[in-house]
Amino acid sequence: MNDPNAPSSPPELFTWEFATDPYPAYAWLREHAPVHRTRLPSGVEAWLVTRYADARQALADQRLSKNPAHHDEPAHARGRTGIPGERKAELMTHLLNIDPPDHTRLRRLVSKAFTPRRVAEFAPRVQELTDRLIDNFATKGEADLIHEFAFPLPIYAICDMLGVPREDQDDFRDWAGMMLRHTKAGQGGGPRGGVARSVKKMRGYLAELIHRKRQEPGDDLISGLIRASDHGEHLTENEAAAMAFILLFAGFETTVNLIGNGVYALLRNPDQRARLQESLAAGERGLLETGVEELLRYDGPVELATWRFATEALTIGGERIAAGDPVLVVLAAADRDPERFAEPDTLDLGRRDNPHLGYGHGIHYCLGAPLARLEGQTALATLLTRLPDVRLAVDPADLRWRGGLIMRGLRTLPVEFTPFEN
Repeated sequence: MNDPNAPSSPPELFTWEFATDPYPAYAWLREHAPVHRTRLPSGVEAWLVTRYADARQALADQRLSKNPAHHDEPAHARGRTGIPGERKAELMTHLLNIDPPDHTRLRRLVSKAFTPRRVAEFAPRVQELTDRLIDNFATKGEADLIHEFAFPLPIYAICDMLGVPREDQDDFRDWAGMMLRHTKAGQGGGPRGGVARSVKKMRGYLAELIHRKRQEPGDDLISGLIRASDHGEHLTENEAAAMAFILLFAGFETTVNLIGNGVYALLRNPDQRARLQESLAAGERGLLETGVEELLRYDGPVELATWRFATEALTIGGERIAAGDPVLVVLAAADRDPERFAEPDTLDLGRRDNPHLGYGHGIHYCLGAPLARLEGQTALATLLTRLPDVRLAVDPADLRWRGGLIMRGLRTLPVEFTPFEN
């Protein structure tokens, strides 16, 4: 039954206040306007899909193309729906921008290099990186867990997997940091030059690295991308560069936010945090595994799925979507839909019935999900074990969330804890 006291018009979206806690607004949309057309901060108009059933359908609907060429906006406006600079840097041919049959071919080739075995073999390196980062601040009794922990861990991990030499990895950290700092500008309007410049520098470096790997291949992901073939087909240099780029760009920020949002949620839910610490102390990992999935559902790193464009007129949730219209599936809203999840606003690390959409659904399901899960589980388990009394160092009201469209994450996460004595 509709609440007679509920506001008659949609809540204001994409403000700083909204970014702090978007869930009440999404609850209103699910109830009153589950497929809602709105003007985004960039000026682009798009449909927001907020209910779980509609979201799952839309994510798998091949009439919704990933190719920006299907957008009905003028060519100069299409750039507002992608990563700044990727078109000029010839980095468009990655899995987030293409449809079958090209998507099928590329994903099949990339999957040959990005195997579960490779991820499993990488677990000791992720643990080593995690411990080293905690060592850097464990004796201080305080840290910013975003900049000192959640941000560098996935950057160094994906650089290692790609085969970026250790002496070059700080350059990647700088470029990624520029992208992270300018997420709002890059995805919600405003100046985009900083991100575009970082993309250009990264493209130049990847071209050189791919050339070197062709001459001297190793046991790394870029060498694997170069070697990958299927029925005589290989990735072109642009395709290999674009895939390496999107693995870095899409992979690092999702994991930054998974760790940051996850730690914050645990600090704000001490009963669940204690439950997990007791499980870890007993040497059990089951609650850690279901817990990371629940953190992905409860306050996940990806707020909205990446852009889709209707290739023909279609209906979603009773609304008629015109050909060329952009569609954004709101994962954060769908994953708190009470029609699908019992007590959706409650964090329950042991939740079993949890088919969340945090990594998407259908043919565009996140290829890097196993690596992100490995990093998230390792980071949370190690942090809570080594710094068992970690706590927020500021009032939650003082924390700021990065604005933007696609990602959801904290700018900083200051914590305190009993210093660890070497």
